Amino acid sequence: MSLELTLHTSPQVPVEAENISPDKFAGLTIAEIETLSVMHGNEQLTLADFFKVEGQTGAEIHLQGDLSRLKYIGSGMSSGHIHIHGNTGQHLGAAMSGGEILVDGDAGDWVAPDMSGGRIQIKGNAGHMVGSAYRGSPVGILGGEIIIHGDVRNEAGHGMRNGMIVVGGNSGDFTGVDMLAGSIIVLGKLGIRSGAGMKRGSIVTLQAAAMLPTFSYACTYQPTYLRIYMQYLKDSGLAIDEAHISGNYERWSGDAIELNRGEILLYKD
Repeated sequence: MSLELTLHTSPQVPVEAENISPDKFAGLTIAEIETLSVMHGNEQLTLADFFKVEGQTGAEIHLQGDLSRLKYIGSGMSSGHIHIHGNTGQHLGAAMSGGEILVDGDAGDWVAPDMSGGRIQIKGNAGHMVGSAYRGSPVGILGGEIIIHGDVRNEAGHGMRNGMIVVGGNSGDFTGVDMLAGSIIVLGKLGIRSGAGMKRGSIVTLQAAAMLPTFSYACTYQPTYLRIYMQYLKDSGLAIDEAHISGNYERWSGDAIELNRGEILLYKD
């Protein structure tokens, strides 16, 4: 059994709903969950003002309805499972350290800022700043896994320190900008200036991409570690061919304005 939250009243302005989390629901009755607060603009309301809550409390939460104006769902969660049957808003999984979030639709900007663990899978598209550092912060996500089956917009993985971000479609500009470590895999096209300012880490793409002049060609080879990653993504339902698993990749080293220890890998058919 799971806990079901069904949206009955669409918010007129964005709602900050960080209380929708297995951690926040733990040990509470349905009546107590209904009284948890949310911020509707500058007005403090409760979950019951927007959701019908039913089912059995536990570690699994299902959300029904268009939640594109709800922010911070799954914020700070450390365990459990959230399944969003539709679209969701900004700051999904902020400061998440464990558990899993599955979104059947699209997600807004700022997916999983300050993430350190857990898994987020989005079957649609996502906005700007996926797995990225907040403005003014030198460090982005510290771990975890973000898989987006569609497209993302600009600055995915900005400043990321660890973890993995996967984009099944195309990414916007400045993918992996100021990246410190970790892996970003884009199955579609990379936007411009990918890897700008990166110190370490890997950016992988299956399509041709323009390299910044501060990146230099190193070699063409078959990365052993990438076989494990690609097989895992294929098993997760992404469009990975056998050639992508065992094929050749061009390795470009950069960014030379930093440590020059990062890499961008381009698949060569």
